[in-house]
Amino acid sequence: MKKRALISVSDKREIVSFAQGLEDIGYELISTGGTLKALQEAGIAARSVSSVTNFEEILGGRVKTLHPYIHAGLLARRDDPIHKQQLEEREIVPIDVVVVNLYPFKETIAKEGVTEADAIENIDIGGPTMLRAAAKNFQDVTVVVDPSDYQEVLSRLKTEKEETVVFRKKLAAKVFRHTANYDAMIANYFNEITEHDHPETYTRTYEKVQTLRYGENPHQQAAFYRDPNSKGASIAHAKQLHGKELSYNNIQDANAALEIVLEFGEHPAAVAVKHMNPCGVGIGSTISDAFAKAYAADSTSIFGGIVALNREVDVATANQLKEIFLEIVIAPSFTKEALAILMVKPNIRLLETPIKINENDKKKVVSVVGGLLVQDRDFGSVKMNELTIATERKPNEDEIASLLFAWKVVKHVKSNAIVVANDKQTLGIGAGQMNRVGAATIALEQAAEKASGAVLASDAFFPMPDTVEAAAKVGIKAIIQPGGSKRDQESIDVCNKYGIAMVFTSMRHFKH
Repeated sequence: MKKRALISVSDKREIVSFAQGLEDIGYELISTGGTLKALQEAGIAARSVSSVTNFEEILGGRVKTLHPYIHAGLLARRDDPIHKQQLEEREIVPIDVVVVNLYPFKETIAKEGVTEADAIENIDIGGPTMLRAAAKNFQDVTVVVDPSDYQEVLSRLKTEKEETVVFRKKLAAKVFRHTANYDAMIANYFNEITEHDHPETYTRTYEKVQTLRYGENPHQQAAFYRDPNSKGASIAHAKQLHGKELSYNNIQDANAALEIVLEFGEHPAAVAVKHMNPCGVGIGSTISDAFAKAYAADSTSIFGGIVALNREVDVATANQLKEIFLEIVIAPSFTKEALAILMVKPNIRLLETPIKINENDKKKVVSVVGGLLVQDRDFGSVKMNELTIATERKPNEDEIASLLFAWKVVKHVKSNAIVVANDKQTLGIGAGQMNRVGAATIALEQAAEKASGAVLASDAFFPMPDTVEAAAKVGIKAIIQPGGSKRDQESIDVCNKYGIAMVFTSMRHFKH
């Protein structure tokens, strides 16, 4: 009996040459809709599925392959005499090869202004059903969902003895990954349109960007994946213009730098990051000025770091950047002249991504052993009129600008976190300490004499007044913190004693 192949694809790349190859080695081809038309126009003797089922497509094409003559041909086991008998009694021809890919649901929902009706109409029903049936029966059926597999499949089919069950099983595994990915995108779309933030099962799908050389350490294997529906600023979707492949730690640090620089839309801003904490943040009248301030904030720690900028990199900034060993520079764009300057350094990674928050990317997912933690991203911020002044002395206008700047930075420093700053740059950062006064000690020591007249930000309230006392000793003039401790009054009293202005945000920014 002549072998039969069913072909029905949305992605028609190379399908004509593949179908020709199947025909050349003796396969009868059956097909549907646009695929059938494309094959026949190319001179390939393909039959319609309707001619096999004796049932015309109905409901505008919603029902065409959902028929026993198709699915029995896919699911029948060749080594089962009862299956064989039932096929013969009904004159059903087995289907040996299935080539299917699905309606472009992902591409449809990515379109600007897509309607719910358009999205729903692009949910494929027959395609996943055929794929799953064929993949289930991989012992006897070769199922192909990826055009990149066409050549190997043809090569193996030409020499039957090489067309092994092991290979068909690998193709089946790819199919189940493909259909799971497809269903996950649909589920997530419905979660969004029904505003179901935390469903009873959490299903996300990610596409591989690259296999990494290793993870955090050389003995750990790793890979990088991206959310196909993410639309905002993202390292996963950034365009790499130059440099070595990103490493696991590069990606983590670059993401941290990007998250921080997104806080500063109003002014040119530069952020330097090491080990997922900022080591220097600066704002200025130009992006060159901003970077100079970020560099001056901690010219030691920036070595081997990641820099994120929220304005186009120009020649002046590129000349500053090239003088330092940096792993990555992230920016919305680079001038041609700036690229030429930076590309002289062969290893520096240059990443281009829009520097804008997309609040539709609103969930943060963190893995734990055996599970996930899912929460809203921390978009929390405060404005001047939302601050509560807790002390006798009110902060002046310059101090308020400095406090709000420091508050934006401390939000992105690992807890316990303290930031010392003026209105243009960070001066000292204490990150990830087991007690708050320890974080303050690090930040104040780094700021040194620059702490006098500066401000201090704390990501959470002061459980006791020791941090305020340490700040007073070096001349800190204003403090911003959430407030809410049972012992707030003790910190307020110390501030009043030394003439320090202190404001409460009523919002904390723990970052673990």
